[in-house]
Amino acid sequence: MSSIFLDTSPLIYYLDGIEPFASKVEKYLLSAMDEKSILYTSTITDTEYFVYPYREKNFVKIMGYKSFLQNAHILKISIGEDIAEKAAQIRAEYPGIKTADSLQLAAAIVYDCNVFLTNDKQLRQIQEVGIKLVDEL
Repeated sequence: MSSIFLDTSPLIYYLDGIEPFASKVEKYLLSAMDEKSILYTSTITDTEYFVYPYREKNFVKIMGYKSFLQNAHILKISIGEDIAEKAAQIRAEYPGIKTADSLQLAAAIVYDCNVFLTNDKQLRQIQEVGIKLVDEL
């Protein structure tokens, strides 16, 4: 059984119906669920996803996101000291990685995820977790 961390972009693609990526993410998630993979995301994803709905005062979209995570049994990781410290180590080793990305990656690494699903090609340089790009699904 594998454990998969979902970065923000795949969730945006799927929930907002952004093609051609939405159908790729849907197929990947359904396959992961069939294989009984453990799915994770983090509170950083909340922050990144909620920006536009809050700007647009689209509270239905916010509730839809929360409902999706719950119904899909996606576990949410809170950012604590251990993840913050790992994120600092990632930024020290990979200076081009932004803080939000390093926190997402650190959460995946601390929780022993096998896969980090993203569409950020820059993150391929990370060695501690398997980076999978939506674009290549």
